[in-house]
Amino acid sequence: MSWEQQGHQPQGYQQQGYPQQYQGYGPEYGYPEYVQQSYPQQYAAPVPDATAPLPVVEPEPEPPVPGAPTDAEAEEEKPPSRPAGRDRYFDTLRAVALVRVVAYHTFGWAWAGLVFPSMGVMFGLAGTLMAKSLERPAAQVVRSRLRRLLPPFWFWGVFVVLAMLVHGWMPGWQIVFWVVPLGDPPGNAWGEQAWEILWYLRTYLWFVLLSPVLLKVFRTAPVPVLLASLTPIVVFQFLWQPPDDRLGSALTDLATFLFCWILGFAHRDGVMDRIRPAAVVVLSSAALGFGGWYALTHQAETGSYDLDDIPLAQAFWSAGYVMLLMWAKSYFRIGFAWLTRFRRADRVVTVFNSRAVTIYLWHEIALILAVPLIDRFWNVPAFEKWLPLESQWFMFGVGWILVAVFVLLCGWVEDVAGKKKPQLLPGGRPARMGT
Repeated sequence: MSWEQQGHQPQGYQQQGYPQQYQGYGPEYGYPEYVQQSYPQQYAAPVPDATAPLPVVEPEPEPPVPGAPTDAEAEEEKPPSRPAGRDRYFDTLRAVALVRVVAYHTFGWAWAGLVFPSMGVMFGLAGTLMAKSLERPAAQVVRSRLRRLLPPFWFWGVFVVLAMLVHGWMPGWQIVFWVVPLGDPPGNAWGEQAWEILWYLRTYLWFVLLSPVLLKVFRTAPVPVLLASLTPIVVFQFLWQPPDDRLGSALTDLATFLFCWILGFAHRDGVMDRIRPAAVVVLSSAALGFGGWYALTHQAETGSYDLDDIPLAQAFWSAGYVMLLMWAKSYFRIGFAWLTRFRRADRVVTVFNSRAVTIYLWHEIALILAVPLIDRFWNVPAFEKWLPLESQWFMFGVGWILVAVFVLLCGWVEDVAGKKKPQLLPGGRPARMGT
C-alpha cells in the first residue's frame, strides 16, 4: 500500500490490493512450446532405384528480415487469434484473477483473498513468463517490458492527473513517479480510489528490473532459494519494520510476493516436476495453515482478516495456494486445451489476457462512474420500478459494462505498446481470402 494510505483505507477497497499485473500484465501472456522436429541422419547413399520415390527435400529457412523481432520476442508477442500456441490454463487463471479483483473492489469481501489470492497468482504467472523471456539478453527483455507497460500507464495517467489538477491538486517533485512508477505516484484524496491500485504496477516494475539478478541467484540453488524467499517478509514482521514511506511500502510489497515471483521461475525451469508430490502437499498445507491462522488471529490489529491488510498472512497464504496451482499444472499436465472448443468462452479469455493492463487500470474508474450513472436511473420511473438499483450486484454489472467500453476505447494502446496492429477487440477470426 502507498504511504499516503497508512492508517486509513476506504471501506471496500484494497490497501495493498491485488492487482497488474498487471504487472502486468499485457500481450505477454502466452506460453507456447514448440516441439523440435527430428531430422533423419545422413547415411551413405545406396545405388539409385528408378522405381523408388524421390526423397522429400526440406526447404531452406528464409533469411531473417533486418529489424524483425527475434524468434523469442515474436513468440511472446504473437497475435491472440492463435489460441493453439497459448497455455489456456494460465490464461484462464489470469482472467479469473481480474474478475476477482473487480468483485473485491465492488463488494469489499474480506474472504475473497482466501478463496482466490489474485495478486499472488498474477505475480506467479508473471514470474514464469519473465524466466522464459530471459532466455534472451536481459537488457532487451527489460526494455520490452517497459515498452509494453508504460504507454498504457501514461495514457491512463493523463486523465487521472488532469482530473486531480482540476480538483485542486498541487503536485511536487514526486510527480516524476507518474512517468516511471518506481514509487507510489502521488495524488489527492479526490482521486485516491483511482490511483491507489498503482502499487501493483510499481511492484511489478521492480520485479522486472530485479529479475535478471534474481534468476541467476535462483539457479544456483533452486529449492533453497525458493524457500528462503519467504524470509524477508518474516524479518519485516518480527525483526525490522520498514519505514512508513514510499520505500517502506515498496519493500513490503516486494517481500510479500517474492515467493510467488520466484515460484514462477521454478515452474519455468521444471523444478516443480522434480519435487515429490508429498513434499509439495506438506509445504503448501503448512504455508496455507500458517497464513490462514495468522490472518484469523490478528484481526484486532486491522479490524479484519482481509489478507490485503496483513502482509505476512498474504505472503504465506499466496505461497501455499500458488504452489499448488503451479504444481498441479506440471504434475497433471493441465492445459485447458478443451477451452478452444467453446469459441465465446475462449474469446473472453483471450480478451482478458490481451487487455489485462487496460482492465486493471480502468476498472476503478468504471466503478466510480457507475455510481452517478445509477443515480440517474432513479429519475426514470420504469428503471426505478424494474431494476435493482440499490443492489451492489447491479453496480457490479454496470461496472463491467463500463469496463468493456474502456477496453474498446483504450485497449488499442496495449497493441501499440506491443508493436502490433491496433485492434478494437482482440481474438477475432482472421480474415479469409476469397477463392
